[in-house]
Amino acid sequence: MGEGESMRREFKKKSKVLLIDDNYEHLVGIRELLNLEGTFDVVGIATNVTVGLNLIKKYQPDIVLLDMNMPDRDGLQGIMEIGKLDVDTKVLALSGYDDADLIFRAMKIGAKGYVLKTMASAQLIYAIEEVLNGKIYLPLALSSRFFEYFQQSFREETARQESGEENLLSYLTQREEEVLELLTQGVTYKGVAAKLFISETTVKTHVNNIFQKLQVNDRTQAVLYAINNGFLTKKGGVNVLAGR
Repeated sequence: MGEGESMRREFKKKSKVLLIDDNYEHLVGIRELLNLEGTFDVVGIATNVTVGLNLIKKYQPDIVLLDMNMPDRDGLQGIMEIGKLDVDTKVLALSGYDDADLIFRAMKIGAKGYVLKTMASAQLIYAIEEVLNGKIYLPLALSSRFFEYFQQSFREETARQESGEENLLSYLTQREEEVLELLTQGVTYKGVAAKLFISETTVKTHVNNIFQKLQVNDRTQAVLYAINNGFLTKKGGVNVLAGR
């Protein structure tokens, strides 16, 4: 390596990175990995979205690595909130699950990439660099699942429009809407029970009623139906859809 190239590498501005993950050990591990790489400056770490948003306002990082599966405010809510800030910060979604509908929603609301926590270190570095360079990053295995889900969503929406199918959401009771709203935020059945002060058995009863009224067989189908039939608009566009 020539002296000029060495100096250019030495004085090249590092990309500012912020990490948000409720798993502190995972946060520390990624921070150490990026610091060793030498081209990144980890300006902060946070174990929840609220603290992360404050750090983003303070440091205005180039990229945020954001865990999708966190208690309270999840990663998808985080993406939405980051999008409201007056910052030029890209979001790379992190998850331990290759959930097709979670990938779909993360990308739909603004994530520039989606990676699994099980990925090799070199792949994570590559993903970060791709997003920083203005590209979209999805591993090959996740890309196929993303596009299959996208095509399924498009076909089902088109079929409903052509058939003039009625919006079955109108048949839900207020309580069932509350349950569906929490489910689309990624809250577990146990979490729904705690938030609504009802038993988990009651939650499951409401969920079964929702499935019957929406004519779906599982949670993924219910969430997809909600997306395509204005549930978010009805709720004021604040809530986002999350994974299981």
